[in-house]
Amino acid sequence: MLELDCVSRFYGHNLVFKDISCAFAGGGITLLLGHNGAGKSTLLRIMAGLTRPSSGTARFTAPSPKIGYLAHSTFIYPALTALENLRFWHQAHCLDKSHDLFKALERVNLTARAHDRAGTFSRGMAQRLNLARILLLEPDILLLDEPGAGLDTASQALLRKEMLDARIRGACIILVSHNIAHDAPLADRILLLEKGGLAYDGSPAFFSAPEVQACCA
Repeated sequence: MLELDCVSRFYGHNLVFKDISCAFAGGGITLLLGHNGAGKSTLLRIMAGLTRPSSGTARFTAPSPKIGYLAHSTFIYPALTALENLRFWHQAHCLDKSHDLFKALERVNLTARAHDRAGTFSRGMAQRLNLARILLLEPDILLLDEPGAGLDTASQALLRKEMLDARIRGACIILVSHNIAHDAPLADRILLLEKGGLAYDGSPAFFSAPEVQACCA
């Protein structure tokens, strides 16, 4: 679904990473790890088409894939209600009118707050509304940048279920996380960014939790 070919990124003369090459197919969860500042969010933005690489190419191998990108910013409008936010994004993406937006809110346990302004929501509630926005697309490629930040235990379980369901339906999921103990068991593959390059690309079975913790502490 997605291929990176010798992707590099510099900010001025400062190297973020260089010569990243890897491919991603559907039906799998990739956990992207690295120290703060290693370039995880930058690489995810390149995958989403929001940032251009300084060199190399990022391309989709499937025709016109639907991309869901969940970043640190929630991309919701605080002056609009939860329902109005979903209606806006539903129209912006020209989605089928048969979508039930109340069911989308129910999916993330926000039905009771449908008519409340998003600006009154806690960080966790705003993140759940953001997740509902992404899930409206039924994305082929799901890019998640620390999606569990600010979520309570129940909301993290909901997020976990949605990732597993997306994998079952054949989506490609790429997840940035610092909660390694929680998220590593979900992963089919681990990528580690370190010292400006791709230090590991392989199965979690050959990359033990203590090693991951040491690399990303």
